[in-house]
Amino acid sequence: MATPSDLSSQLAVNVLDAHSLLAAFGVFGVAVVMFAETGLLVGFFLPGDSLLFTAGLLCTGGSGHGVHLSLGPLLVASAVGALAGSQCGYLLGRKAGGTLLARSRSARLHEGAQRAEELLDRYGHAKAIVLARFVPVVRTVLNPMAGALGVPVRTFTLWQVVGGLVWSLGLTLAGYALGSSIPNVDKYLLPVIALIVLLSLLPLAAEVLRSRRAAREARG
Repeated sequence: MATPSDLSSQLAVNVLDAHSLLAAFGVFGVAVVMFAETGLLVGFFLPGDSLLFTAGLLCTGGSGHGVHLSLGPLLVASAVGALAGSQCGYLLGRKAGGTLLARSRSARLHEGAQRAEELLDRYGHAKAIVLARFVPVVRTVLNPMAGALGVPVRTFTLWQVVGGLVWSLGLTLAGYALGSSIPNVDKYLLPVIALIVLLSLLPLAAEVLRSRRAAREARG
């Protein structure tokens, strides 16, 4: 049974801070955040990348923050949350079309929708669905956009599973590997998380550069 102090700490959780979420809710919190960020438009602000990496780091037991997670359940929770959330967002998009986005007044969310649509148009369904996983906000919006734009169910499901597993398991295992190999790495947690988020954008950046190079060669 939760004690009053436990309940008060959970009520005081900072949803924008990965460590605060993990301290309050543990592995269950990872699954919920992954689902909300990838499946519900209201979750676009949640810290998906940093949460996965920090959770993996806390599985090593080397952190001095008093939070320890088990790697096996964490991998299952992160994957299930990410895959179920993405599929839910897609189904909502197929049912509600653009209504969900039209009701939102968030400029950031609408910008993400525009980038998601550009990804689908420029790279095709498979590449866009995989690449979107690594871009904050875009990974939230692309799923309902794919449903609204009529991306086939089988195509979406296949590539969201591929992208979702690479993203969720990759970042979690990266945090675990770094925490296992570098003593006291938690002292440098913020810059390390910033670096991981930057690295997660490299696949998209590489694809953009390749596309631009191909366009220049076609014009030449």
